[in-house]
Amino acid sequence: MQLLNKLIFYLKVSRPGLWFATIWLYILPTSNMDVWSSSSFWYGFFYICFPLNFLVYGWNDMVDQKTDALNPRKDTFWFGAKGTAAQLKELWKPMLIVQLLFYPYLVYIGGIKMLGLLFAFIVINGLYNLPKNGLRSHPPLELLCQIGYLLIVPLSIWLNNTDSLPWTTYFYLLLFAFQSHLIGEVMDIKPDRKADRKTTATVIGMKKTKLLIILIVLIEVTLLYTVYEEYVFGSMLAIGLVWLLIDLFLIFKTNTYSLTQMKLFGLMSNVVAIISMAYVWYSGCLV
Repeated sequence: MQLLNKLIFYLKVSRPGLWFATIWLYILPTSNMDVWSSSSFWYGFFYICFPLNFLVYGWNDMVDQKTDALNPRKDTFWFGAKGTAAQLKELWKPMLIVQLLFYPYLVYIGGIKMLGLLFAFIVINGLYNLPKNGLRSHPPLELLCQIGYLLIVPLSIWLNNTDSLPWTTYFYLLLFAFQSHLIGEVMDIKPDRKADRKTTATVIGMKKTKLLIILIVLIEVTLLYTVYEEYVFGSMLAIGLVWLLIDLFLIFKTNTYSLTQMKLFGLMSNVVAIISMAYVWYSGCLV
């Protein structure tokens, strides 16, 4: 029972409700490829789901205990664990073990260059999560750290031997990473302020942060319509843009969301992500 509780805690730390972000970045380079029978593909797929997210979010949980203790959306599979001081003190051990178990075969498949990529994951996470001067509390520098997510793309390319992506796709994915992070900051703005944590959202306020998200999504839609001439996926995103406008100006405005509402948004985000990932993968519209 004790082992099972630990495993459940570790799984919560990895935030399965947010796995769609890393999955999206991983499968994009393999669009329209027959990868389903490839052991390398599935090895990398599992790595970016659990071990990588376990590292990213676990490290963050270790330094954000004060903030997380005030966060009502914590202690769920959607948004992460709410670890005790004892649990978080020992968390680095399983995080390290899991990485060391997966690194050798990743390097074996992807080549020696994979070491540099894995090292970059650690450096970026370290800069973000430094206990006193971490970029997570120095807005807007916390947004720049989201570039670390883009490293999943070359990891996928090297593991699955795919073609490189155009720079415009990387730009789109960076916007996607910014957008996702800011949405999380909006949801956490109240507990972050209680814990005196500085984020872009706590500094500029909820309304301006929502306007920034709207601007980012507008750029994404414009990019899809003009550069890619992709009207189906662009229209999916445009519907999301309309919802963001309705959210800000008609429904929630600058009010905080309830826990039930945040869980509903989390569920809807995963449904939309699955549909959009399936379309983008089968159409190959971004590669």
